[in-house]
Amino acid sequence: MRQFIVVLLLMLSLNASAQEKIDITEEDYQNTRVEMADKMREEGKIYVLMGIIGIVLGGILVYVIYTDRKISNLEKQFKD
Repeated sequence: MRQFIVVLLLMLSLNASAQEKIDITEEDYQNTRVEMADKMREEGKIYVLMGIIGIVLGGILVYVIYTDRKISNLEKQFKD
C-alpha cells in the first residue's frame, strides 16, 4: 500500500512540474547559430571547457581501469 501511495504521489508531482509547450516557428528551423558556443569560442573559453571535459573523462577512464585491475586480482585470489 505504501509503495502505491509513493508511486501515485510521484506521478502527480511529475504532472505538476511539466513545462508549457512552446510552439516551434519556421524561424527556429532557419537558425544555424549557437550563441553560447560562439561567445565562448570568441573569448577562448571553449578550449578551457574542452580541456576540463577531457580531464574528467580521462579520470573516469583511469578509475575504471584501476577498479578492473583490483577486481581481477581479487578474482585470481578467490580462484586460488
